[in-house]
Amino acid sequence: MIVRQLTCRGLTSQLCAAVRLNWSAPKMARPSSNLTEFREHFAKAKHIAIITGAGVSAESGVPTFRGQGGYWRKWQAQDLATPEAFSRDPSLVWEFYHYRREVMRSKMPNPAHLAIAECESRLSKQGRSVVIITQNIDELHHTAGSKHVYEIHGSLFKTRCMSCGEVKANHKSPICPALEGKGEPDPSAKDARIPVEHLPRCDRSGCNGLLRPHVVWFGETLDSDILTAVEQELEICDLCLIVSDSKLMHETQLKNLVSCLPGRHQEYARN
Repeated sequence: MIVRQLTCRGLTSQLCAAVRLNWSAPKMARPSSNLTEFREHFAKAKHIAIITGAGVSAESGVPTFRGQGGYWRKWQAQDLATPEAFSRDPSLVWEFYHYRREVMRSKMPNPAHLAIAECESRLSKQGRSVVIITQNIDELHHTAGSKHVYEIHGSLFKTRCMSCGEVKANHKSPICPALEGKGEPDPSAKDARIPVEHLPRCDRSGCNGLLRPHVVWFGETLDSDILTAVEQELEICDLCLIVSDSKLMHETQLKNLVSCLPGRHQEYARN
């Protein structure tokens, strides 16, 4: 398997070139980081896995809530995106996620999302497969037109019932009447302190349990079914593209990811 890391802008130019051209693919003696090498690997690949991180969505103006300036009010994501925070103050956590959901309604896929979707569409007509494995919870890959997407950290636009466990898509704006006009990010904004019975509730017959965002919070494990499916995709892929902002995905993270595939030939080239 060939593993290659690309920046978002690098992916857009290289992938768009790749889906439009045909090449012979002579065997290269050593890996390099040039466009010719990428085209040769791409032309031979039958099963392509594309792994995306926060850098892809940052190009669309999606807040990452990381580093300096990555605050909502006086909190960073790791302060609110935990089971303990939700248990302690579900109103505050829902304000935070309501704000994020509303922000996402104004965001659109950027050229990287669109190039990935176009790649999947074109290659499917050639009997080749493309699967997207994303850490992002914004659903911009779906909006761009991608069909085969694994959201390993969940989605802002899905909920999970704390009582019955039902997972359901939810694109309501606001998600419940009590959150309308709430979620102001300014540090001086007062917490809404919404009574728990007025927060999003399960509409399954006879349930009415409290809903939570269907995202993976700090301290939680990834969904085992999704992990199994992703592992199977990585086992059959012959080209893996990791698309990221170098500030948001470090080389050590990349190496940890590909090291879980024992017995496979791996080449690492950074762009």
